[in-house]
Amino acid sequence: MKTYDTMTERVANAMQVKLDITLTRPHPSLGLRSLNLPRALRNALDLMAWTLATLTALLVGFDGALPEGGWPLVFVILATTTALKFGIARAFKVDRQTWERLSFRDARNVGYAGMAMSGSAILLLATTGNYVPVPLAVPVIDGLLTTVMMLTLRGIARNLQERRGAPRAAAERGGHKVLLIGAGEAGTLLAREMLRHPEIGLRPVGFIDDDADKVGRTIAGVPVLGSLGEIDTVLEEHDVDEVLITIPSADGRTIRGIVERVRDADPAMPYRTMPALYELLSGQVTMSRIRDVGIEDLLRRPTVELDTTKILEYLHGKRVLVTGAGGSIGSELVRQICRFGPSELILFGHGENSIYQLERELDREWPEVPYHGVIAAVQNVQRLDYVFRHYRPDVVFHAAAHKHVPLMELNPEEAVFNNVIGTRNLVRLAREHGVSHFVNISTDKAVKPSSVMGASKRLAELIVEDAARDAGEGQVFVSVRFGNVLGSRGSAVPIFKQQIASGGPVTVTHPDMTRYFMTIPEASQLVLQASALGTNGEVYILDMGEPVRVLDLVKDLIRLSGLEPEVDVPIVFTGIRPGEKLHEELMTEEERQGRTEHEKIFVARPHAIQRAALEHVVAALQEAAMRSDSTAIRAILRDHLDGASITTSGTREAPAAAQLGRIPVRAPEAPSRGRPPAQPGR
Repeated sequence: MKTYDTMTERVANAMQVKLDITLTRPHPSLGLRSLNLPRALRNALDLMAWTLATLTALLVGFDGALPEGGWPLVFVILATTTALKFGIARAFKVDRQTWERLSFRDARNVGYAGMAMSGSAILLLATTGNYVPVPLAVPVIDGLLTTVMMLTLRGIARNLQERRGAPRAAAERGGHKVLLIGAGEAGTLLAREMLRHPEIGLRPVGFIDDDADKVGRTIAGVPVLGSLGEIDTVLEEHDVDEVLITIPSADGRTIRGIVERVRDADPAMPYRTMPALYELLSGQVTMSRIRDVGIEDLLRRPTVELDTTKILEYLHGKRVLVTGAGGSIGSELVRQICRFGPSELILFGHGENSIYQLERELDREWPEVPYHGVIAAVQNVQRLDYVFRHYRPDVVFHAAAHKHVPLMELNPEEAVFNNVIGTRNLVRLAREHGVSHFVNISTDKAVKPSSVMGASKRLAELIVEDAARDAGEGQVFVSVRFGNVLGSRGSAVPIFKQQIASGGPVTVTHPDMTRYFMTIPEASQLVLQASALGTNGEVYILDMGEPVRVLDLVKDLIRLSGLEPEVDVPIVFTGIRPGEKLHEELMTEEERQGRTEHEKIFVARPHAIQRAALEHVVAALQEAAMRSDSTAIRAILRDHLDGASITTSGTREAPAAAQLGRIPVRAPEAPSRGRPPAQPGR
């Protein structure tokens, strides 16, 4: 593992985002070969350049005449400078460069080597000036000429490589004409790489950009043809084959506007995009990651700004346990945590296949991060105790949970075992074993729950909040609450896509149903940030933006598939299922408090929890679950969890063990931390 001497170095290494646009090397099937100049030939050409540079410098330094020592002195100087240049070239690895793939870094190293050659020669002359009467201007001129000649040789080789690929690529691939929307840094880099690698068969015909100062100019040799409002004319005049959106920092509204403009100009025009910035934090931007515009792009929000210093303080060099590590949120948390240099990762999960796949990904993408795959269930307290004693985690992210509302309505026992009892087990062991940070992943369905799943997650929040009261010094127990995440295994979006692919109908429960949506990477980053705020016992709520009408989401998905809603793909309304709400909330009126220091994270006002009532309700739920008494489970949640509206299938009374009163969700009066918002995102 790397160690960092200063916080600055730690932040720089953790947040290094590689935005170098790289392309796969020419595939053998294209028949395009690299020049592959032999190393001996490259060294011979460098040697000739060094010799010519030294001779030219001597002629300039001595005004075209020979030095006093004549040709013998010239040969001595040539031998000395050549040996010096050879050693410096080796030191700067200039002799190992592949000329046909010269990069800015390679050119920089050549420049450094040239300066080192001049400096070394000047020092040598300063110590032997009485014996070698050579003006100091000679080594300066020699170093400059050597640098220019070496760069010229490499530039010629690279230019020849690019030129010999163009005719064959154009013949074999047809020169697919691409219009780039966005003439910023990302678009410029992509245009340069397309021109540099014609073998991929993509030819940038121009940029579209709303910056009036750029219109009419050329960037990387590619013209800026106009603004977005002129795209229909540009598409027609330049016979464009495809549109590529190259604005990774754009929000969803901007992407939606661009897509609508392209559709209006040419409904058959294919369009693709670069991933959003928060998707690029963990690796390079490559042409293989250019993808079709997806629903996540239309819902894209401004990039999350992370306080990496605070996150590093509690993650760097720590042993981190992630429960539910094989799930959508759990696995993305693992990926994001890897960026901050943990000493070990404990991948805790019940599904062996998902844990195995995650291990393979870590081997490939983060080989320097040690990990341990643990197949276990959070309900098994003995197994959990062994895991805590054996691996000694410093930080715990609890993402393991049953989240499917209709299935948990049919199987409430499992919601109790996994979401309630599992959380209780983890919290107790985390407190006993001195875990510094315990982070419970919660859901907006825990607010005024109408389902067993939501009520079980609300109880999990209360268990964590209650544990915070007994936390030791330096221990932090928090919950982070957010809404739906796009692309998760339990999300409706994959189901909608399958229904569209099969020709429909697409089933929607209600035309007015709304949900909060967020991408998995954005949610995971904000979870890390919220956890770093470090106030014990808090419930943090992520700003989910505006709620999205599910019907609108479905229509967008159909259009992104190149079809029209109700024309090509019918939409059918099936009715709200048991436990579902028409609209979700992120916090109750009683919880409403204000934002934290981070603009996208809210904090809920703490609750006055009656510990005895909480413990007895949890015990009663466990007993009812052991008997598979779903009616009793519903009755306990309905009668003893404030704000819950759980329907029951019978009239059975709640067990006497839980008759100590309701568990409140009402908060005590507390000073406000800021002006309370109307609702996160509203």
